Amino acid sequence: MNAETPTIPAPAPLTATASLTEAERTRILAKSALFAPPAQVDESGRRDLVGLSREELAQAVAEIGEKPFRAKQIWHWIYHQGTRDFAAMSSIAKPLQAKLAEHFTIGRPTVTTEQTSTDGTRKWLLQMRDRQQVETVYIPDDDRGAVCISTQVGCTLSCRFCHTGTQKLVRNLSPGEIVGQFMAARDSYGEWPTPNDERRLVSNIVVMGMGEPLYNYENLAQALKIVMDGEGIALSRRRITLSTSGVVPMMDRAGAELGVNLAVSLHAVTNELRDEIVPLNRKYPIEELMAACHRYPGASNARRITFEYVMLDGINDSEAEARELVRLLHGLPAKVNLIPFNPWPGSPYATSKRAQIERFANILNDAGYASPVRRPRGKDIMAACGQLKTESERQRKAAPAA
Repeated sequence: MNAETPTIPAPAPLTATASLTEAERTRILAKSALFAPPAQVDESGRRDLVGLSREELAQAVAEIGEKPFRAKQIWHWIYHQGTRDFAAMSSIAKPLQAKLAEHFTIGRPTVTTEQTSTDGTRKWLLQMRDRQQVETVYIPDDDRGAVCISTQVGCTLSCRFCHTGTQKLVRNLSPGEIVGQFMAARDSYGEWPTPNDERRLVSNIVVMGMGEPLYNYENLAQALKIVMDGEGIALSRRRITLSTSGVVPMMDRAGAELGVNLAVSLHAVTNELRDEIVPLNRKYPIEELMAACHRYPGASNARRITFEYVMLDGINDSEAEARELVRLLHGLPAKVNLIPFNPWPGSPYATSKRAQIERFANILNDAGYASPVRRPRGKDIMAACGQLKTESERQRKAAPAA
């Protein structure tokens, strides 16, 4: 054994609770497979290299008779240089460039529309090869900004305040379709090759777009590992935030395997109300959700868990609820993003009054929890939190919900 190779201890026997959690994870992954994305090949049968892991890329190159080191070269050109054409890979001889182009493609989602808000927020409607569509948003912040990426076409959660949730789940996105959203944003801002952190405009990722990320965990995890790879896009895990509505069994796995920042869409402090506005709570109630937050690795004052809380007038914005939220957060390194509700056509809710939001925030701040009131961004182009929705239709053959 190499002296630098760590010794991996044998796994501890599963407790009854751990066994149940593992069984539930297996069930979630099996359901996720029912919504699997189509094969990532173009109309001529060429395989798309975007979204392949390093190992898969090396295997693909080996299958056409090339040496493994070619995979490293190709990885650099795709993810560091942002190259979309094999002919531009100057470190690769022209005969091999032609061979690669014969077998492979370097894909991106197609930008169907691009809109820029008066506040600088930019939204893209992106179309995949099978003509399904998702929306992706860039949110600027001084000299940097975050790309809000989607993980599913539609959503299965049906949160009552969320416009995105009114669109039924069609399918999961592939690793390449997830990575491709970030790369499309880089294309739009001309930010290739990958710049140093100090000079990045497209500097962060928030996995807060369409869909529940942890219901498409394996594809998302592969995409984020590509994004974090130091020889490509090279985004630090500290610059990535994964938001979940509370798929408790997968939160532990995401913490162990990815270790990115965690955001939790909470929105209510009682099971009764959360059952109504975030139906996932009926499966994983608040007590289980908060316990999973306490288990999340790396949570500290430097890396606080963010709790998202949309402010609904007369529904969840009382001072008593603010005090109960303080009680729920006890012992957690946490901050709370208070989100004024963004109305959409047909929504049954109204935005909390400004004075009530401030009273709510003051209670949290006085208890030691930073509670900024999120400034709505991109409302004029329907790019604000909870407003993303495309015109994609559910496939005729309905599949079981995850």
